[in-house]
This record gives sequence, C-alpha cells and structure tokens, in this order.
Amino acid sequence: MKSIFKRFDLRVVVAIAVTISCVVILSDFLIVRFTYQSQLEGARSQLKAIAQTAALLIDTDKLSQVPLNKEGMNTPSYDYVDDQLKKIKAANPQIKYIYILKKVDSSNVWRFIVDADPESLGGQHSYPGDAYDAGRFPEMLRGFNEPSADKKIETDEWGSTMSGYAPIRNALGQPIAVLGLDIDAGNVYAIYHHVLAQAQVILLAGIILAVILGLFISSRVVGPVNQLITGTRYIADGNLHHRVQVSGDDEISELADSFNGMAQSLEESRQKLMDYFYDAVKSMVLVLEFRDQYTMGHSQSVANYAEKIARHMGIDPKSVDMLKKVTLLHDIGKVGVRDNVLLKPDKPTDAEWEAIKTHPVLGWQILKPLLSDPVMLAVIRNHHERHDGKGYPDALSYGQIPLLVAIVTVADSYDAMTSSRPYRKAMSRPQAMEQLLKGRGNQFHPDVVDAFLEILREDNQSKA
Repeated sequence: MKSIFKRFDLRVVVAIAVTISCVVILSDFLIVRFTYQSQLEGARSQLKAIAQTAALLIDTDKLSQVPLNKEGMNTPSYDYVDDQLKKIKAANPQIKYIYILKKVDSSNVWRFIVDADPESLGGQHSYPGDAYDAGRFPEMLRGFNEPSADKKIETDEWGSTMSGYAPIRNALGQPIAVLGLDIDAGNVYAIYHHVLAQAQVILLAGIILAVILGLFISSRVVGPVNQLITGTRYIADGNLHHRVQVSGDDEISELADSFNGMAQSLEESRQKLMDYFYDAVKSMVLVLEFRDQYTMGHSQSVANYAEKIARHMGIDPKSVDMLKKVTLLHDIGKVGVRDNVLLKPDKPTDAEWEAIKTHPVLGWQILKPLLSDPVMLAVIRNHHERHDGKGYPDALSYGQIPLLVAIVTVADSYDAMTSSRPYRKAMSRPQAMEQLLKGRGNQFHPDVVDAFLEILREDNQSKA
C-alpha cells in the first residue's frame, strides 16, 4: 500500500488546501491594508482640499490688522475673521475646530491669531498672541508653505480626529499665516473596523472551505483558485470593480461569492469616502455661489444639462454619474478670484477678465491631489476651451478635447447665456439655441450641439 503522501489526489488536496488558505490570508492582509491606507489618504486629501479652499476665503487685510495680544479679541478685524471661520465651519459640519496661527520668527513657536468657538474646547481659550509649539507637529510646519494633513488618526478624550493645514497668502502670494482645522475621523475608523471584521470572518470561512473543497472536489479547485488569486491581485492593485466569475453551487462558489461580497463592500466604502469628499467640496461651491446671487444654482444647472447630453449621446452610466459630480465642482477655482472682480456690477475690464480666466487652473490645482481620472480633471481645467483652439487656458482644439469636456462646455455656455448678469439680460431659449448653432464647429463640438439642440427641441414640444 502506497504511503498516503505519495498519492497524487491527496497531494493535490493538501496543495489546494494550503494554497487557498494562503490566498485568503494574503487577500485579507492586502485588502485590509489597502482599505485602511485608501481611507486614510482619502481623509487626508479631503482635509487638504477643505483647508486650502477655506484659506482662500480668508480676508488677509483684516487678518493682518488683528493685534497679537489679549485685547485683539475686541477689535472689529478679529470679529470679522472669526465670523469667516464660523461660516466655513457651518458650511462643513464635519469640522470640529478651526483656527489660524501666525509664524512670527524663525522658531517653531507660533502665535494664535483667531481661535474660533473656543468654548467647544471645554473652556480652554486661546487669545491672539498666545504661544503654540508647532514643532510637535511636522505636518503643521509643512502647512506654512503648502496644504498638508496629519498622516494618522489621533484618538484622545475629544475623540478620533485628523487635522489639516493650509497657508494663507497675501496679495503677493507670500504665506503670512496657517489655517488649521480638525475633523471627526470616526467614520473612517468605523469603516476600517467593519472591513477588518469582515476580513476575519472571511478568513475563517476561507480556511474551512479550503479543507472541505480540497477533500471532495480537488479536481475542480485549480481553476477557481487561480481566479481567486487573480482577483486578489486586482483588489490589491485598487481595482475594486473586479469580480470573480465561478459558476456552480458548491463551497468554492460560495467562497467566490464571499470574495465578491467583500470586494463590493470595499467598493461601497471607497464610494462613501468619495461622496464624503464631493459633499465637502460641494459645500464650498455653495459658499462660492452665495457670494454672487446672479450665479446661484449655476453649477447644479450645468451638471443637469451635462447629464442629459451625456445620456442622450450614449455615454456609459458610471461615466455619466461621475461627470455630473465633477461638473458640480467645475467653477470651484473661482474661490481664488477676488470679490471686487467676481462680484463687479458692470462688465469686467480686460485685466479683470484675465483674473477671472485663471479660475479653471485654480480649480484644477485644488482638485488634482484628489481626482485620479485625467478626463474628470480636464473637465475642471478645460471647460472653457473651444473647438477651434481659441479657448483657454491651454488653447486645445478638436481632437485634443475629451468628449465629456466638450459636453460640459456646451452646457456651461448655454446656462450662462440663459442667465442674467448685472451687466446684461438673459437670452431667451430660442436666442440661446441660435447662438449654439452659430458656434457649432468653431466654438462648440458639433455632435454635442446637435445632441443638446435635439434635447431642447423635444423639451419644447413636450411643453407645447
């Protein structure tokens, strides 16, 4: 009688059992590690974006007028900046604390300028001029020159928080202070622990299934195991859309279903983080539009038009949904345009128009650390390009402009034409449609114009 260890079927069973167990352990380790890093980096990116956008909203003239002493709290300049911080906090409920510090010399001891809502700190109060040892926090020091955020979640008696920082620059672009804010990182922590618990359950289930499947259907395990290994690599590389295709009603198919369930859970978790980010930036867009009542609702209208055009042109649903979200942020760069230019009641001068034309690049710079899709970034940067190459900021022309960008350009132009401005009245729908037709092939992508005009005509007919 042959030794059982020399029997091929048993060796296959053992090999399969060991392989599947290792695959499940490796997948759990990689997925949990990837998930935590993804959540953490998502939170850091969100913090940087919020801090950088908030820093652009601070009035540097008023800030410079706050005396660095206890009496500074009683000055109009302090009240004005304090009110700005409270509005930013109100627009972003996830912010727990927000404050501004100033670097007064070459040491790492900085001075408070404004500490909004000090009563929320349990009575701890920081007055203008109070010293603060910034040297304990390397990312805070980095925040004097560029947006930065904590690299880990800090848990103390105030809860789980992360901090973000961004420089406040004067008119010459020189950093004069640092805006800091703390957010509640409890959601990130909760998602991480939820995925970790799922991974542990799947690990246990995977080991048990590996033994059972190895004993009864060793000949059918090799193919599914290879698929699981491949799926693990896809997930570890960040492709959370990948699913393992294993048919049947046995245990190995159940393992594949569990694997797909975990991948779906990870995908949903990442989507929640992205939605969290979009909600945060959308709140900044609302703050921007509140500054100019004439453009109230402009971003939402453009996003709705862009969605209709994209669906009409047969763009896949996932790309349409992403396009709508990004289009809501297409004018975020206007936070960097001065109020006296953006809100001017009459037509801008040439110099003022050049300042306004910087907003696509400013928006692109704000969102570049957060959006990995180059086409979606192009929507932010290039929605004012023209089909004939006479647009800005990059003078792109036909063949260089992605279709999704061209869609936003038409939607943005139409909404602008049909909206009133302080220096001109809104066009009627027929007048705007005529302008789109005139711009077809030179200012606008002809296929996009044709699709949008067809949508508008159908809408007219349905209202007739």
